[in-house]
Amino acid sequence: MRDTRIPLRTGAAPALLLAAAAVAAATATATAAATAAATAAATAAPAAGGTAPAAAGPDFQYVGQDDRVHGLTAPKGCVAAEGGGSRAVTNHTRGTATFYREPGCAGAPVERLGPGTVTQVRPYFASVRFPVTG
Repeated sequence: MRDTRIPLRTGAAPALLLAAAAVAAATATATAAATAAATAAATAAPAAGGTAPAAAGPDFQYVGQDDRVHGLTAPKGCVAAEGGGSRAVTNHTRGTATFYREPGCAGAPVERLGPGTVTQVRPYFASVRFPVTG
């Protein structure tokens, strides 16, 4: 069997090892810069209009009875939505969300959730009504 190892001088580092170290250092620097930029953007002062920019995502979110997260953007009127129990509901709409146990927003409301509220609606809900304007 033949020895296929390449002899290296004492103290010499292979070129690939040096290149890998340079790439790792550049990646670490880029990651640190991206993290710093994201942190700065998240903690920046509100915009000139006086309010901070809204986070992207649905206006209304809930965890359904299927244990999946559901989201609605700009919901209006009655919407079918099955959730509740110990599952979270988030209302980032401009109006109040009214929850009903029956489909089609029928029957007595179970709960009313104001704008900017996060809570659990108990025991459950099958539909939600949102203001048509707002």
